[in-house]
Amino acid sequence: MEQKKEVEKAILVGCQTIDLDDLRFQYSMEELVSLTETAQGDVLLSVSQKRDRIHPATYIGKGKVEEVKALVEELEADLVIFNDELSPSQKRNLASELNARIIDRTQLILDIFAQRARSKEGKLQVELAQLQYILPRLAGQGTSLSRLGGGIGTRGPGETKLESDRRHIRRRIDDIKKQLEVIVQHRERYRERRKKNKTFQVAIVGYTNAGKSTLFNRLSEADSYEENQLFATLDPMTRKLILPSGFITLITDTVGFIQDLPTSLIAAFRSTLEEVREADLLLHIVDMSNHDYFQHEKTVNKLLDDLEVKEIPQLTVYNKRDIKHPDFVPTAQTPTIFITAYEKEDRQKLKKKIEDVMIEIMDPYQVEVPASEGKLLSQLKNETILRELSFHEEDQFYQCKGYTLKDHQITGQLQKYKV
Repeated sequence: MEQKKEVEKAILVGCQTIDLDDLRFQYSMEELVSLTETAQGDVLLSVSQKRDRIHPATYIGKGKVEEVKALVEELEADLVIFNDELSPSQKRNLASELNARIIDRTQLILDIFAQRARSKEGKLQVELAQLQYILPRLAGQGTSLSRLGGGIGTRGPGETKLESDRRHIRRRIDDIKKQLEVIVQHRERYRERRKKNKTFQVAIVGYTNAGKSTLFNRLSEADSYEENQLFATLDPMTRKLILPSGFITLITDTVGFIQDLPTSLIAAFRSTLEEVREADLLLHIVDMSNHDYFQHEKTVNKLLDDLEVKEIPQLTVYNKRDIKHPDFVPTAQTPTIFITAYEKEDRQKLKKKIEDVMIEIMDPYQVEVPASEGKLLSQLKNETILRELSFHEEDQFYQCKGYTLKDHQITGQLQKYKV
């Protein structure tokens, strides 16, 4: 039996409307190339057209459709990928014209997510987003679906028996939502426990491929999936991070953000991003080697706005200092630091900077703790930022100075030892 080709040949199609300048459009087409390569596609060439607005029936004009049709025949392309989300009617009209599978940017991102999901929750969220995408596009898909044999845009649970009927899909959507609710409740209980123990939580956010997992792994010695690809991380992962003073925090790696993220995905991954809402500090990682760094930063800040987390203190970490873009200029309104995630010295500086930012939101304390209070002294090292510790032999007590979280239980315990 003939082995199925691993790599599919793709032609990319973009439409530049008047509200998109040349540079922005060029970057978004380059990102589409990266997305296609991440999904294991081979980009043959990119076709673009300038129009006042997107063609309501075929996305690009009729003449351009003919051009793409000829290219598909000539280059024997397996699929044509469009740089925007296509409406159900656009997709049908294009399918009747082009002799190749047609997928849009949304499907491509869903496909990558389907490959990346590791946890049960991640897989369910991808399936939910795929089914919600498919539902309005079921009409007229019968023939094309019956010959789907896998490949980009069809991976994951989304392609199973799509011809069946809307009722089957709606039932499955309800079922997934119920399962996700249970998982979210579990996570909420876990979060409540962390809150009660008042563990300081740091969340890493940033544009996809900014180096979040690389940094997360090296700060926490974890083994999160780390690759120079878009959306390498999908499932949030939380690990212990010990700061220079000995203070113990929890650090969470999150899914990468991307511009024009499909709305169905934002909804589906909202619960994953809930971790961000619970954080006490956000580390916003920006890839300073990327020519489009400013737009990436803006995209992430806009999504953080949507998540209503603007009031959480933020530290902007400009990463890849060693290969920074020649035109790079920092624009963040928050405290910033320049690092290379692979440099141990830079990571130490970052940990110290995290402590400095934390001190701003903590209360100072000065106490005299009897030498017999060993447990409390050990707590001070792990649960507060201890800046000074000196032993007074004559009176057998330790003088301690440092900073503690406002509503941490240890703050109450320290009252009786205040100087």
